[in-house]
Amino acid sequence: MPAASQQSTIRPAPTALPAPGLPGGSWRDWLALGLLMFPVLLVAVDNTALTFALPAIAAALRTSGVELLWIVDAYPLVLAGLLVAMGSLGDRIGRRRLLVIGSIGFAAVSAATAFAPSAGWLIAGRAFLGFFGAMLMPATLSLIRNIFPDPNRRRLAIAIWAAGFSGGAALGPILGGWLVEQFWWGAVLLVAVPIMLPLLALGPAFIPESRDPSPGKVDVPSILLSLFTMVPMVYGIKDLATEGPGATALGTMALGLAMGAAFVRRQQRLHSPLLDLSLFRNRVFSMAITANILALFSFNGFILFLAQHLQLIEGMSPSAAGMAMVPALVATMVSGLAVVPAVRKVRPGFMVAAGLAMSAAGYSMVAFGSTGGGPALLLGALLVLALGVGTAETISNDLILGSVPPEKSGAAAAISETGYEIGAVLGTAVLGSILTASYQHNLRLPAGLADTAPAQSTAHARETLAGAMELAAGLPGPMASTLRQAAGSAFESGVHVTAAIGLVLMATAAVLAAVVLRKVPKAAS
Repeated sequence: MPAASQQSTIRPAPTALPAPGLPGGSWRDWLALGLLMFPVLLVAVDNTALTFALPAIAAALRTSGVELLWIVDAYPLVLAGLLVAMGSLGDRIGRRRLLVIGSIGFAAVSAATAFAPSAGWLIAGRAFLGFFGAMLMPATLSLIRNIFPDPNRRRLAIAIWAAGFSGGAALGPILGGWLVEQFWWGAVLLVAVPIMLPLLALGPAFIPESRDPSPGKVDVPSILLSLFTMVPMVYGIKDLATEGPGATALGTMALGLAMGAAFVRRQQRLHSPLLDLSLFRNRVFSMAITANILALFSFNGFILFLAQHLQLIEGMSPSAAGMAMVPALVATMVSGLAVVPAVRKVRPGFMVAAGLAMSAAGYSMVAFGSTGGGPALLLGALLVLALGVGTAETISNDLILGSVPPEKSGAAAAISETGYEIGAVLGTAVLGSILTASYQHNLRLPAGLADTAPAQSTAHARETLAGAMELAAGLPGPMASTLRQAAGSAFESGVHVTAAIGLVLMATAAVLAAVVLRKVPKAAS
């Protein structure tokens, strides 16, 4: 973030009397917050709805396992690489203006991508959605910091903001499942158009504009270096998990690390850096960012394999699978709001640690349990994990914005959103790739299948669980049953491996949060 942009225009606290029933602040402030929830809901709905449409996409577009992961990851990958740059652009032209531009672009590209005739087209569309999505997310948090300068009101606003993600995640499976069943998978992408209409109609009138009065120049080489850091790293992780430690995986990861080092060096030399690295010297800020990354990592990774298990192994329809997940996703909203008054009695660091520990407990239920008795264990584990994610996200976001001066809130918001998207992309890339690799390694196809099924269908069965279940649907009874059992067993072995990894990561993060954040004081009453 340019040094000059650290002097953002912060609107003074509102002087209007609180409206009846509102926890302080003018009614326009809370209406503005409500409008900011629409892009938040859009992003959350888009991600979880698309996850539940993956089996339909795989069948319609005949995708490979790697293509399926790229369909999910292309959006957050591009978005994560551009968030800081778009945050800087918002400082220059106005955060509300950038929010409106991003909303129009996101809706238009979503409509075009809904009719993608191939996996390549869909992946490209998701990448363009990441470009416009990067305009949306930093603006929401920085505008919230501008609208609510009072810490207690800001904390409640952030809790509502975080609940918007959970609400969208809860709505996504229901809406996405229903749309897939009633229409086709592309209808899932079309929901972006009606969701953005309230923001586009009322946002310019009720959301106050916020910009940096004297911003520095946007450094294009820094933007390119950030992209060339993220893309090779995630691609290398995918290839390493699926193909093993070959030249492609190690080479692309080395390229990503080299570009990342060059990015950091450039920021240190620039008078007006794209990313203000001095923010990371604050231990509270850095630990809160880490907690955000790992919370989203655990949540997205878990939903990725749960959605496939419910639909392809348990035989649920997309809408039924979405409904089964709603209690846990609503629990994320409830815990995020409930933790706001709790930090007046318990130190925020311990609340973050408790949230991460609950996520670890959810993964432990899967790592040491048996999923052969139906979906109850996985859904119960998701409930525990969701309670933890809601707790950790709300407090960590408040710590991120509260640990920096108001003039640096724009940079802090962009970094926070980058952490969100890095966690999301790593959750699907790392755990998804490990899950795919474990499935492919443990799958034992029935004897004689090669003589019965086409070679291309057999190849799809080897690559993904969706391919195996689709092939089984056209086979004779005994062989179909054997293939389903073999594919299900291979998939579940991967679920146990990924759950064990999630358990270790979340438990480690909980300990670190308790130690690093232990001195953060309780919130004032």
